[in-house]
Amino acid sequence: MDERTIFHRYKATRWAVFAGLLVMGAIFEYQFFKYKEIRWDLMVIMGVMAVVKVAARFYYKYTN
Repeated sequence: MDERTIFHRYKATRWAVFAGLLVMGAIFEYQFFKYKEIRWDLMVIMGVMAVVKVAARFYYKYTN
């Protein structure tokens, strides 16, 4: 497999995670301000996405 393909796939995944975090954060804020309730399930998913993203970044940084 070509290295450029792997790099493009990595960049696409990075942008997908970032977009997912933004959308989920917007939904969380909307639910909080509109209905005055905290959706813990959205908070947990955002936290897991952020932790996995940071862990993957460190893993790729130190293995390459």
